[in-house]
Amino acid sequence: MQQPRRTTLADVAKAAGTTVPTVSKVLSGRSDVSAETRSRVMGLVAELGYRGRSGRDAVTRGAHSPFVDLVLSGVEGTWANRALSGVEHAAEEAGVDVVVSVARPPDDAWLTRLLARRLRGAVLALVDTTSDQLATLAAAQVPIVLLDPVSQPPSTVASVGATNWAGGRAAAEHLLSLGHRRFAVLAGRRTHLYSQARIDGFRSAVAQAGIELPDERIAHTDWQRASSAEQATRLLRQTPAPTAVFACSDTMALGVYDASAALGLRIPEDVSVVGFDDSPEAQWVSPALTTVHQPIAEMGSAALRMLLRISTGQPSVAPREELATTLVVRGSTAAVVGS
Repeated sequence: MQQPRRTTLADVAKAAGTTVPTVSKVLSGRSDVSAETRSRVMGLVAELGYRGRSGRDAVTRGAHSPFVDLVLSGVEGTWANRALSGVEHAAEEAGVDVVVSVARPPDDAWLTRLLARRLRGAVLALVDTTSDQLATLAAAQVPIVLLDPVSQPPSTVASVGATNWAGGRAAAEHLLSLGHRRFAVLAGRRTHLYSQARIDGFRSAVAQAGIELPDERIAHTDWQRASSAEQATRLLRQTPAPTAVFACSDTMALGVYDASAALGLRIPEDVSVVGFDDSPEAQWVSPALTTVHQPIAEMGSAALRMLLRISTGQPSVAPREELATTLVVRGSTAAVVGS
């Protein structure tokens, strides 16, 4: 049976109404291409399935480069610091150096910079990549690993995450064991994969216990403390009031602390709170926060090691690795009082 013809640079150039050198400039991160042409070429690379050169060049383009790139969605907060620490530790062991970039959507500048460097590859941490961006990186033969992917990655893209579903379930099981039956959930953005997995895990344990968790008891926000406090205030004012709140991050849990204080509620006497991440801030507040620990530094190290394997062509299928989460019980949860 005849194999389908492989898409070439010429095919992409023809469809884009431009030249082969211009398409090459896009894939090599050259800045002398208009934003409109760049966007059109990236879209057609994805649509036509162009995957760059085949054979040996596909795995040796940057296989001996001393640099890897860590692309972060932001550098604020302890999550980014822990991820960087893990990536850097594994990079040092492997004898490579780390270049740090920040992706600020909807700007594609980080992608252009990435393509312009001759890298071993890149770890993309909490970066909400589009299908066009992933296809462009594949076509340019830049190996990548997604660290805690924001949306479900294609099966061809490697990723490292945590057992978010299991973590959410563990939070619910802990609260149920304390006698809680009225819950509220403070969630991240609806489109974020890890947030939804945490909610689904929490809901599975609650449903198994025969308890309903209505949609109005789940509030979505942007992961920030101030906006989380606003949403938590609305949840805590519901009738009947929840006796326990599960927040999908520790920062959001701090928003629950703020809302509780403003409403004159005591933690954990009036409302128990469980967070997610086990950031240093979880132990700084009073009472210390019960939370789900995710091994962020270890995830960063695992992503870097996976990237180095991919850059030398070791795996034949893009892997998915999930590191275990564990519940850490502190002072923000207690047995429910009354009903």
